[in-house]
Amino acid sequence: MEDRLIEVETRLAFQEKAVEELNEVIIRQQAEIDRLEEELALLTTRLRALLAGPDALPKG
Repeated sequence: MEDRLIEVETRLAFQEKAVEELNEVIIRQQAEIDRLEEELALLTTRLRALLAGPDALPKG
């Protein structure tokens, strides 16, 4: 019985570590998504300005 308990505890420890690692990956991916969304918004603004003509380009 004790061996079975040790096996269950070991599996639980590995699962907890896996969940923690997956959570870290999700956090990094969300940060990258946020950065890409900001870059896309900037590029969209620039493209619209270019299509509107050179006088419509934002300064800076």
